[in-house]
Amino acid sequence: MRELYQVWSSSLSSEDIGRITAMALGQPMERATIFSSAESMQGIRSCTVRWLEDEWLQSLLWSYVQQANNSGFHVAVDPRAEMQFIEYTAEQGAHYGWHHDVHWNGQSDFDRKLSVTVQLSGAEDYEGGDFEFDEVKTNADFRSKGTVLVFPSYLRHRIHPITSGTRHALVAWFFGPRWT
Repeated sequence: MRELYQVWSSSLSSEDIGRITAMALGQPMERATIFSSAESMQGIRSCTVRWLEDEWLQSLLWSYVQQANNSGFHVAVDPRAEMQFIEYTAEQGAHYGWHHDVHWNGQSDFDRKLSVTVQLSGAEDYEGGDFEFDEVKTNADFRSKGTVLVFPSYLRHRIHPITSGTRHALVAWFFGPRWT
């Protein structure tokens, strides 16, 4: 049976989380966007992001992607990634409605193949903000600080609205040849 996701609970150390957060806070913050320019879609995502480009971080995440891919996904994927530090706050009404991470209408020769979400906040730092898959029912713990989740980028998922506090997460998308 094909694996639908892989999770490593509380895998990253406090030192790694601190390094990622410090790196991110040194980058400019911007309002998050989506692939679609349709006005009706603009309310689907409300949060801020900071783009990251760092060889150490990409290598750290690539090790999880390789493990997940070798044991469960078996897709053509490269170590090239886009990475974002995301901040969800109750004041923003932050959330991200149902979506997938593949830009199906994109004209590139590459697609996002495997998505990574890293929980950087402690579960006690916020309420709401749960990560959920659409068609995959699970009781896996995605809220523990340092948890790493890897899944195929075509799986629909969402982040429930934050009702109090702040949630920080790192997301990355690793590319490969176009889905066929």
